[in-house]
Amino acid sequence: MVDKSVQRRLAAILAADVVGYSRLMGVDEDGTLAVVRNLRAEVIETRIAEHQGRLFKSMGDGFLAEFPSVVKAVACAVALQKDMAARNAELSEDRAIQLRIGVNLGDVIAEDGDVFGEGVNVAARIEGLAPAGGMQSPAWFTTT
Repeated sequence: MVDKSVQRRLAAILAADVVGYSRLMGVDEDGTLAVVRNLRAEVIETRIAEHQGRLFKSMGDGFLAEFPSVVKAVACAVALQKDMAARNAELSEDRAIQLRIGVNLGDVIAEDGDVFGEGVNVAARIEGLAPAGGMQSPAWFTTT
């Protein structure tokens, strides 16, 4: 029997998290939480929508978004990093909020508004390989 609520598709997944979130929370929990919430509302959700993406999971200091193309996902990642750099220019280095971003194109399973599968898993794994303030993608995937 085929479950019609489960949909398989190819998608570009952007995985991101805040670099040094635990340290920032240790220094100023309330302030860090307020800044991250503000960034999500003012920058992250806006940029994702501008690039035709959809935020499908948010976990504390990180998030996952789905895009219809790799070009849109990478453009969003670049825009996010530029926005973060501009905001950080006004902050001391120890208070700067930097993102680490991974982008992957792969098969996913969509169910009840959430997205699962190898495409998501790879994006999350390569996000951890990205430099602070940067983006990482699989070796087979090049961007210009």
